[in-house]
Amino acid sequence: MTVYVENTNSWRFQLHGALVILKKNIVLYYLKPPVLIFGVLFPVFFFLAFKMGRPISPENIVPGMVAMAVWFTASAVGPLVTPWERRAKTYERLIATPVSLQAMIAGDILSGLLFGACLSIIPVILGLILTDVVITSLLPLIGGVILGAISFSSLGVLLAAPPASSPSNIMLLSNLVRLPLLFVSGIFLPISEMPIWARWVSPFSPLSYAGDLIAIGFGRRGYFPLWLSPLMLIVFTAVLIWGSYKFHRKWRSKGL
Repeated sequence: MTVYVENTNSWRFQLHGALVILKKNIVLYYLKPPVLIFGVLFPVFFFLAFKMGRPISPENIVPGMVAMAVWFTASAVGPLVTPWERRAKTYERLIATPVSLQAMIAGDILSGLLFGACLSIIPVILGLILTDVVITSLLPLIGGVILGAISFSSLGVLLAAPPASSPSNIMLLSNLVRLPLLFVSGIFLPISEMPIWARWVSPFSPLSYAGDLIAIGFGRRGYFPLWLSPLMLIVFTAVLIWGSYKFHRKWRSKGL
């Protein structure tokens, strides 16, 4: 009798492992209250607080809401999942499996990507129903959502690298990074109207490029060249994934 044992180093096995981690995150964590609060309710109330009493046109509100939804939802999964698993001691079981660190990171990034991309549909539909905005260019809108979601999710996985077992500690670090990048991204104030120093800082936020693509999708004029935004989001994603792997491997080698 011949027993076939699959090579655990094969790309098929590692891809399967990443998809299993994705499924695990969907089942266990998507509906957790902290994920919904930090990923869904937080950006909604944040934007409404900014809009109240200000004459902002729907052409500016809807793209901003979509960009904020992707920003917070996609980057909320990673900083919460890893600390939860460290606290429940399931993280040690996961790293003891034949699944590689790259596959683990890929599974978490796919979780944030799927969560952010799916929930971004809600502000798009509400904007089309409740306002007179229209989608004038579908490709930049989809590109902004998908490329933005994978970039923001990679940022969330990177922020989850410190060896903390309390989600509150990681979320504190996460918001210390996400909020400044949000304010210089052009979501609340067009980049062209920002102070000079903010215009210099804005290109260092991946949200600036995703928000620009989303705004173009709704018929607004973009600040960056159309070809530059997708390219920069790809560059940000590559750098953030590389950083996630390096930092997670560093703490993993220390047994933390």
